[in-house]
Amino acid sequence: MYLYNVVIIDDDEVSLSNLSAELDKNPDFELEGVARNAREGKERIMQVEPDLLFLDIELPDMTGMELLQDIRDDVTWPMKVVFYTAYDKYMIQAIRESAFDYLLKPFNNDELKNILERFRQQQKLVVAQPEIRNITRLPMGQSFLVFTPTNDMRVLRSAEIGFFRYCSARKIWEVIFTHEAPLTLRRGITAEQITANLTNFIRIHQSYIINMDYLMLIKDNRCVMYPPFDQVTELLVSKKYKRQLQERFCL
Repeated sequence: MYLYNVVIIDDDEVSLSNLSAELDKNPDFELEGVARNAREGKERIMQVEPDLLFLDIELPDMTGMELLQDIRDDVTWPMKVVFYTAYDKYMIQAIRESAFDYLLKPFNNDELKNILERFRQQQKLVVAQPEIRNITRLPMGQSFLVFTPTNDMRVLRSAEIGFFRYCSARKIWEVIFTHEAPLTLRRGITAEQITANLTNFIRIHQSYIINMDYLMLIKDNRCVMYPPFDQVTELLVSKKYKRQLQERFCL
């Protein structure tokens, strides 16, 4: 029985047929949908929720990169993307778009086999830790694993994080670090998942979860943090979460 669902989006009939035929030789992979433009492709992706997507970069109605941007907030499952194209000029942009891999037309069978094998090996890592979904505490102190909007896994350390901030317009949480740019988490991660796995983090507001290790004091319903977050002024404590914060902070 197959393990992984596949969707192909490509307007080149010959390339689509060749890739379909090769995938049929791999019993672990089942081709569940094909599309010949981005509009149909989006429908197939949302219907099938594929584990692996082969995506042509030049489609009749938009580019493959534009399609990924269009669906990014709607993809809430781990989906890997392989850009499938005849033009290697797109390789750098594909990498920037966090593609899992890149397959040039006409493809070499060994190249496809390598991509599929690498995909299998990565999936085994996830299967070996079945509790991993969106955010998971790892057995090494306050380190934990998260998924990004591009479905990449990243291990974070709580000491590097001052707080989590919710972006209501995009309906996603982002991580505010001590010494690097904010990291956006995959849509679908909840505040409950964050606080359940991270014992030193507490929710203070609908839009904020803070690291208690950086909390200095609470003044006028505002959290004053230790450096490097001492200049942050947005961390207001709402009435809903004030009592819980006071209990945790021994006030």
